[in-house]
Amino acid sequence: NTESYMICINHRPRLALTTVSANLAHGYSVQSRWTQPQRLRNGSVEQFFNIPKRPSMLSNPVLMPEGYFHGLPAVHKWFTESTNNDSTVARLDQLYLQPFQGVTVPLEFTRQTSKVADDLTFLRAEVPFSIFLAWVTHAQSDTVDRLYLAQASLSALPEELRDDLPTPDLVTQAGKGDIYDANVWMGVAPTYTPLHRDPNPNLLVQLVGQKIVRLLAPKDGQEVFAEVQESIGRTASATFRGEEMMNGKERGLLEARIWDDSDRHGKVQPTGFEVRLGRGDGLYIPQGWWHSVKGTGSGMTASVGKEFL
Repeated sequence: NTESYMICINHRPRLALTTVSANLAHGYSVQSRWTQPQRLRNGSVEQFFNIPKRPSMLSNPVLMPEGYFHGLPAVHKWFTESTNNDSTVARLDQLYLQPFQGVTVPLEFTRQTSKVADDLTFLRAEVPFSIFLAWVTHAQSDTVDRLYLAQASLSALPEELRDDLPTPDLVTQAGKGDIYDANVWMGVAPTYTPLHRDPNPNLLVQLVGQKIVRLLAPKDGQEVFAEVQESIGRTASATFRGEEMMNGKERGLLEARIWDDSDRHGKVQPTGFEVRLGRGDGLYIPQGWWHSVKGTGSGMTASVGKEFL
């Protein structure tokens, strides 16, 4: 599963004039292998299904209006923000979250064990939330030992925290209304999720901080993943956040294929979409689309996702 809210619905990216205009406005080049998907003018379910001249909308990623989910209670209750050198840095609101320190959450621990980028120690464990609350009080972007609250099931959280993340109308009305899964992701930037795909459509909502998402159409992503698997003599699942995905050769090769934009690999680079998400932004990812996510900037970066049918 990935960092996301999850819907049901495959095609290569196609650029409409509005998409090209958006790419230029956001600093993207139409010659670049990464372009920005179309953004909805409003977040209504009606527009989601009925964008003029876009009959294949549900086959392509779609951006919600900028800051559309800014009103979610968690955005304002769970985090505080301060300005430092003209940049906004988010932190957990310890006063609000301390009462929940005994809640059990999944934490991923990583440590760079050598100068080799792929050489990481990776562990995942269910631990009290207090461990994460204590770590983030001193964690910086260059902290060696990293903790990431990854794929914390919303259903396992106390009711007060679940109420801070009400289900968007897009989730309840766009599909059958069945929520397959819902998860919270929190960490101190930089964070990283390798290339993978989800079993259901999903809506990724950024609560605070910044993330960059790169997406490949189903066929293109499968080719990249299969190429990497063949090069290391392995067959693995691309729908689960397993240890093989998070360290070693597979992690390094996948990161290079998606995030290294140089031509030094001597291979045809895949083309797809790139999305930069900030506080309150939302991204619809169709079923089967491959994506990799990086938390950037400084301070907290957090998102929530509900898989739906």
